[in-house]
Amino acid sequence: MADQAAPSQQGIPTRWLFWAPTLIWASTWHVILFQLDSAVPVLNSVAWRFALASLLLFGLAAWRGETLRLPASAHWLMLATGVVQYSGNYWGVYEAERHIPSGLVAVLFCLMVFGNALSGRIFFGQQVTRRFLLAAAGGVAGVTMIFWPEIAATGARPTAALGLTLGLGAVVAACTGNVLTLTLTRRSLPLIPILAWSMGYGSLFLVFLSLVTGAGLHFDASLRYVASLLYLTLLGSVAAFVLYFKLAQRKGAAGAALTGVVIPVIALGISALLEGWQPTVLAVAGMALCLGCVWLATRAPAAARA
Repeated sequence: MADQAAPSQQGIPTRWLFWAPTLIWASTWHVILFQLDSAVPVLNSVAWRFALASLLLFGLAAWRGETLRLPASAHWLMLATGVVQYSGNYWGVYEAERHIPSGLVAVLFCLMVFGNALSGRIFFGQQVTRRFLLAAAGGVAGVTMIFWPEIAATGARPTAALGLTLGLGAVVAACTGNVLTLTLTRRSLPLIPILAWSMGYGSLFLVFLSLVTGAGLHFDASLRYVASLLYLTLLGSVAAFVLYFKLAQRKGAAGAALTGVVIPVIALGISALLEGWQPTVLAVAGMALCLGCVWLATRAPAAARA
């Protein structure tokens, strides 16, 4: 992703803000399998992940000297963020994958580019160019090509409609969470305490759901489960979300959502190395289309490069 100012003027270079969460979240596709292989209910696993992430973010904010006391009005927005972004979004994804292929879920989440572009225009007055929208559409088409065999078989699943509904609901929840978080940061509130409170509220809501639905509270003390939980917490939640929202603050919600177009490409590369996934010609062409479109969407205009 092209920087438009020197790193000393902007802090962390924009390309790092883009590629770091992209690489992290691409790797979590594989790490999450260690969580799903355990007997711990999904509601519990996601709750423990964000509860621990919340505590670490509170500690990080205190270490940085940032206040943890935010206005009462902000807490209502952070509660809503926790419910939609860190509860509804993640729970919806896991539940959707019980009914439709994970590849179709990946395609649905690519649509966040357009959801974020629309919400950014409505709520923040952020403009996107026609070139950006065309490149984003090409990226979504590339992801569709990658997962086409899975997508084509979706109609044979009797609960595919439910899975699509859950998946689209998760996308809407993610877009809504982005709007709420960026709204809070635009009030000059510090990002890390915002994330700490939001993830904390999200984890509490998931615990509440676990108790109400009868799932109970369970934990797996095995090395496999604990190690994957720590990875998903430290990198997949704390580091990735901090960097992602810094990117969204700098490049807009739509620009940040382009990470969702690249993530499936990298995740499948990891799958080929660790899980024996065999790429098809169509998948390779889709990967090339994704990367080319993201390069086009994030390339600085000719006048800026000059």
